[in-house]
Amino acid sequence: MDPASITLCVLGVAAVLFVTELVPLAVTAMGAAISLGLLGVLTPQEVFSGLSNSTVVLFAGMFVVGSAMFHTGLAQTIGISVVKKSGTGEKRLMAALMFITIVISSFSSNTATVACLMPVVIQICAAARIPVSTQLMALAVAANVGGSVTMIGTPPNILMSAALESSGLQPFGFFEFAWIGIPLSIAGVIYMLTIGSKLCPRNMVEVEVDDSIVGEAHDKKKMIICAIILLGVILAMVFSKTIHVPMQVAAIIAALACVVTGCVTEKQAYQGIDWVTIFLFAGMLPLASAMDKTGAGKLIADTVVGFIGDSASPYLIVTAMFILSCGLTQFMSNTAAAALLAPIGISIAQGIGASPYPVIMAIGIAASCAFTTPVATPPNTLVLNAGRFKFMDYVKVGTPLVVVSLIVCVGIIPLVWPF
Repeated sequence: MDPASITLCVLGVAAVLFVTELVPLAVTAMGAAISLGLLGVLTPQEVFSGLSNSTVVLFAGMFVVGSAMFHTGLAQTIGISVVKKSGTGEKRLMAALMFITIVISSFSSNTATVACLMPVVIQICAAARIPVSTQLMALAVAANVGGSVTMIGTPPNILMSAALESSGLQPFGFFEFAWIGIPLSIAGVIYMLTIGSKLCPRNMVEVEVDDSIVGEAHDKKKMIICAIILLGVILAMVFSKTIHVPMQVAAIIAALACVVTGCVTEKQAYQGIDWVTIFLFAGMLPLASAMDKTGAGKLIADTVVGFIGDSASPYLIVTAMFILSCGLTQFMSNTAAAALLAPIGISIAQGIGASPYPVIMAIGIAASCAFTTPVATPPNTLVLNAGRFKFMDYVKVGTPLVVVSLIVCVGIIPLVWPF
């Protein structure tokens, strides 16, 4: 069997395991890379090259910074102050809640953001006697779209940049995702304030009201230090080319600063790193490299191009890749879905002589549009029990939002990144 066929077989098995999760995601990813090494497709150095990839280092550093935001109480304080100022009116509360969630999720873990704000929202809804389900669904939606604003907002974004770089192309900039992320976030807020809230069930809180929204007292000095570190690393990443400091270096410096200043302990720093994501990245990057090296990606690309026609419009390809990425991410890890499709998207674009940037951007953004199932993304799962949602609630609320997201992406992406 030739290397391309071997790679496709490994890819197929990995895809099935990602969807079914018969084994942990990280094990599947690393297993795929190791299998390609044992089968002679990749060298031992290539198998483990993902562990030293600069994007993996960048994400690990930002996981620590994000953890510090929550351990110092910075994220809680920001969230509570915004929500309190908004009052207890349903629409005003939802708008304020989604705004602060989008902002925090842009620079930190969207899962941690939801986990932090969810108890605050529940207590406010209980005290004001308003439905908690609509607010929690809005919280999950905001966390998902908020991650699309910056490179570090969600794993698929940084993976898209890594895929471009591994193909010898210029990666996306730190805030380049904001061109589509901000319009998508605005659309998400408007949708939830109008159509989404009407489609969402109106379940009330079934807990007793607690007068104390924050369960522990936080050190204000450490919160200020953490805020300064966060601002510093953001500015360093934005002006990385000007100051000649790579983003991954800035992230690690920020992580070390958080530990040295006591914003987070060494143990909390290690615990704050999402090791599943780290090893998922480390495993999928060699697989993506193998697809390019063996021609497996080109083979898939040729098949797709042949199916839609050699003269297919780039708009059709962007639409098709968005639907494919969005469809996969409803039932499997959005990082895994993006990793599987990124090299395919690049090959398809190059196959028809189009720029790969709009195609790759569509794949990455679509992976964040995980609205229609409770297992599509961790924020969706977190609000499931608290909001007393049923599976079909996600389908009812999420499906129209996916359509809205598709329209926004197809309309804006080609304008910013021409074919």
